[in-house]
Amino acid sequence: MKKILLLLIILVSINGCNKDDTTVPIVTDIDGNTYPTVIIGTQEWMAESLRVTHYPNGDAIPYITDNTVWANLADNNTDDAYSFYNNGNTTDYGALYTYAAAIADNWTRDNNANQGICPDGWHIPTDAEWTRLTDYLGGLSVAGGKMKEAGTTHWNSPNTGATNSSGFTALPGGYRDYGGGTFLIVGYYGGWWSSTEGSSSLAYGRGLVYDLADVGRDDDNKSYGFCVRCIRD
Repeated sequence: MKKILLLLIILVSINGCNKDDTTVPIVTDIDGNTYPTVIIGTQEWMAESLRVTHYPNGDAIPYITDNTVWANLADNNTDDAYSFYNNGNTTDYGALYTYAAAIADNWTRDNNANQGICPDGWHIPTDAEWTRLTDYLGGLSVAGGKMKEAGTTHWNSPNTGATNSSGFTALPGGYRDYGGGTFLIVGYYGGWWSSTEGSSSLAYGRGLVYDLADVGRDDDNKSYGFCVRCIRD
């Protein structure tokens, strides 16, 4: 009996050493903020939106609270700006960045090609990488439900189709308008930049809404304020 008990103790001890195998992977940005990550198909994504306030090279991203100043930003690759929704201190949804900020001031303030404001070893997803994600999740018409956080803690009701079966945990951070600098529809909508330009003044992104299970693919003015998700190199 003593030998059996000893063997059980050893087995429990060995299994206990495996607890770290289920630990959620974490990535850290230059400000020291940490983000969980998730593997979806062949890609690894951050499972939260960025809230970083510095470029990878250490320079500060311009923080703009005034609506008029934001509205005067041009739709280009060098008018960098970020803010938090309603200029508040709630970072649940991440920060809202212009396209120029997302790509680190026309790719001049990052450390590696295509990195943008993402941590080292990560980069701004291309339009094709977003498409690879939504294709893996069944296509644009259903992928949104699999990406949205379930329930109505953050999303407004009915949060159609939301299961978060992918682990992407998309939240409705709203956006900042390019024309007036106003903050709009938090709880109803979440939008994220890609690195792919549609033209000199437009860039592609992805959007999710509270009452649909699909994913929107649009090319938007570069001076919009949208969230950013990073993907591992």
